[in-house]
Amino acid sequence: MSILRLRSQPSPKATVRQAGQALRCGSISLLMLLGSKVYADGVPDDCTQLILGIAPTWNSMRGDLRLFERMHGGDWVSVAGPFPVLFGKNGLAWGTGLAGQNEPGLRKQERDGRAPAGVFEIGQVFGYDSHLPQGGDYPYHQVTEADVWSDDPRSPHYNRHIVIDPKNPPDNYTHEKMRSGDFAYQWLVEIRHNSDPPVAGRGSAIFFHIRRGVNRPTTGCTTMPKDNLVKLITWLRVKGHPCYALLPAVEYDKKWRSWNLPSPEALKRGGNSR
Repeated sequence: MSILRLRSQPSPKATVRQAGQALRCGSISLLMLLGSKVYADGVPDDCTQLILGIAPTWNSMRGDLRLFERMHGGDWVSVAGPFPVLFGKNGLAWGTGLAGQNEPGLRKQERDGRAPAGVFEIGQVFGYDSHLPQGGDYPYHQVTEADVWSDDPRSPHYNRHIVIDPKNPPDNYTHEKMRSGDFAYQWLVEIRHNSDPPVAGRGSAIFFHIRRGVNRPTTGCTTMPKDNLVKLITWLRVKGHPCYALLPAVEYDKKWRSWNLPSPEALKRGGNSR
């Protein structure tokens, strides 16, 4: 019995080799797990604030917007909406963000009149005022005559916010001013489509902003009444890692589970009046 137990015990060198193999295997498995986490499509685990837009079809210029929250690892709970929004005048097309860029079908292009579909991070808030609306607590930049957003695919600053000399502006930035006096741009919430890094011609300057009228769609942004946009802005929090998911209804039905989106039952329950 003793001899059998001694033979069954590995030598110190064998023990070291086995431990090293186990460590390497464990490391590889961990890296594979982390890699799948990083590159998996859908809403990231650290996103606990979700803006959800749904259009009836790919060619719809109208749809609904809802705000959802969740605890880490929990189910989505509707906190506001639905309320009406307008998309691109020609509907939607797949954009480039956290999810959507690998889908087959129509792709978002510069000046195609379509809003990007998929899942996107939320960037900064921009506005004319010196500070956010009351209750707001999110990265904010007050725009001046010096602030522009490049929508020229030929520019090295394409789809970037840059600051110029307003007294001597480059020729190709005269139409890209963020402080144009247009009431619709009083508040801009950056939707990070085609941002990391920007690809020339894939679409630029995608925001939430105030709608110009109930029948005035956009060239790619998502617009809504001012009071609803202010509600969205004051709800945003950095610690919530907010994201925007926009899909036509048929794609939502296919992807809500694999993309970690709210269930169809959660959509039916609606939100409160906050």
